[in-house]
Amino acid sequence: MGTETDWVYRVFEPHGSEGWRPYGGPERWHGAITAPDSTEGARYAIGRIVGDLMTEWENIGLHHAMHVRVFLWHDDEEESTEEPEFIVEVRPRSDFDVA
Repeated sequence: MGTETDWVYRVFEPHGSEGWRPYGGPERWHGAITAPDSTEGARYAIGRIVGDLMTEWENIGLHHAMHVRVFLWHDDEEESTEEPEFIVEVRPRSDFDVA
C-alpha cells in the first residue's frame, strides 16, 4: 500500500466517417495523472478528467458540451499498447434547461 500509479489520458471527439480525433486539438486534452495504486485509482483519474471537462463546459457555456471519449492507459503502456485500459464515453444531454 502507499504506492501510486501514473495514468496517461487522451480525450477524443467524433469526426464523422473518419472516426475520432483529439478533442480540442492534438495538444489540448491529454496528459498524465498520478493516483493511488488501488482499484479506485483509475476511477479517481477518470473522475478528475471528466470533472475538468465539465468545468470547462460550464465556463464556456453548457451548449458547447459534446460527446467525447476518455482513453486511459497505465503510463508505461500508452506507446506499447493500442488498446487503452479504460474507455469512458461522456454524452452530455442536450434537453436540459439552463437558468
